[in-house]
Amino acid sequence: MPGETVGTQAGTAAEADSTAAFTAYVAERRASLYATAYHLTGDRFEAEDLLQSALFSTYRAWDRISDKAAVGGYLRRTMTNLHISAWRRRKLAEYPTEELPEAPGESDAMRGTELRTVLWQALARLPEMQRTMLVLRYYEGRTDPEIADVLGISVGTVKSSIWRSLRRLRDDEALSFGRDREESFEELVA
Repeated sequence: MPGETVGTQAGTAAEADSTAAFTAYVAERRASLYATAYHLTGDRFEAEDLLQSALFSTYRAWDRISDKAAVGGYLRRTMTNLHISAWRRRKLAEYPTEELPEAPGESDAMRGTELRTVLWQALARLPEMQRTMLVLRYYEGRTDPEIADVLGISVGTVKSSIWRSLRRLRDDEALSFGRDREESFEELVA
């Protein structure tokens, strides 16, 4: 039928426009989204997998997202939820030790400075839940109630956990560089 062909062509054109808009968005924001995924996971390969899963989920919902300006928040929320689900399902395969293994120095995915590397290593020594809270607070700029909502915990737990995390970072030997600990820590978070 001639009417069906026109309708199918219009649907295909709209689908192509939608795919092009999504592709353009991803091309423009990929580095920022990857950085968020990397900060959540702490691993280049896990970050790539997390970002890919979040992009797939967002692509499926792309036509239902009416406010395209909010896509960044939608994607970050999706990544956070996927990450939380993954570490809740994961069995404990890592065991805490007194010494950390050497970190690969030449594969710095963020191309950061030595200071950034030292800070990330200190963050990696925090429990995953505390690291996730710090990323949401200081990298994503989320408020305590937003963090509590994302993680499904109370606001008081968020506040106390962030306070303890920052205290642990302030006491971290690697961050002090042989100087006054408070001074070194303030330089890192400034």
